[in-house]
Amino acid sequence: MKKKVIVSALALAGVLCTPLASAADKPIVGLITKTNTNPFFVKMKEGAVMKAEANGIELRTFSGKFDGDNESQVQAVENLIAAGAKGILITPNDSAAIVPAIDRARAAGMLVIALDTPLSPADAADATFATDNFKAGEMIGQWAAAQLGDKAADAKIAMLDLNTSQISVDVARDQGFLKGFGIDLADPKKIGDENDPRIVGNDVTQGAEEGGRRAMENLLQKDPGINVVYTINEPAAAGAYEALRAVGRDKDVLIVSVDGGCPGVDNVKAGVIGATSMQFPLRMAAMGVDAVMKFAASGEKPKASEGLDFVNTGVQLITDKPVDGLESTSAQEGLDICWG
Repeated sequence: MKKKVIVSALALAGVLCTPLASAADKPIVGLITKTNTNPFFVKMKEGAVMKAEANGIELRTFSGKFDGDNESQVQAVENLIAAGAKGILITPNDSAAIVPAIDRARAAGMLVIALDTPLSPADAADATFATDNFKAGEMIGQWAAAQLGDKAADAKIAMLDLNTSQISVDVARDQGFLKGFGIDLADPKKIGDENDPRIVGNDVTQGAEEGGRRAMENLLQKDPGINVVYTINEPAAAGAYEALRAVGRDKDVLIVSVDGGCPGVDNVKAGVIGATSMQFPLRMAAMGVDAVMKFAASGEKPKASEGLDFVNTGVQLITDKPVDGLESTSAQEGLDICWG
């Protein structure tokens, strides 16, 4: 009787993830996300759970209490080391601060894969599985330029970025868009150093709808004639649209974005966003679990995709206004594969 009571209490506390009889027989893989509320990470967890269940793996999941919570992620790594996990999949809240804990995990023989966001330095992990964010930006830049045709030479472009920290995802999407549109990059690892007169300016959104609205208002004050808007993500795009609608410009400005969340794809279908580049968090996590399984069986570590320093998990252009020479998927089809 006592044993049953103890097991029940532990299960209620979330300590036991699988029955006692089988727990020792299953390899353990850990998934540590930035938060457990962002739809992107919810879909990531779904992909890891599906793959783990299909292959008899015990998946232990953790997350930060808020975006930026490094301490909780460090504790999760320590828990997985103590449990003898075979590998860790992590979207780091602080790419540099998490590295000492990751070093301890790798020293214990674990495979560590960064998902979506690389560590700093990137080789602190055994591999990074991520969207090719530069390619994602380039595709929407090419689409916007093709939509304008000859008028692209006189475009007035608003760049709605994430923040002022010049983080890798923000830089890659921004610079990819500019290259795709046909604008010469100064330093491709830096936002805002271009001298092309078509760029009205850069502003920051924090990746939020309200931030997108404020940034769009600021840049419209600088030049009311803006006719192309690049946004770091789809919530920022929705905010930019509201600012444009408030001044009667919602019908004659192209808005492009990156993410592929279901609300964003709905906005493509509604004509709010002209085109977005979809990323695949479910696939990202499933591929990560596969890589840990392979490592556990053979000791083989994943190799970066050709020409990149990470494993590319794919990107797809979503638009209802396709252009020649650029592969795309309609918004209706996108709703079948979106996340969130």
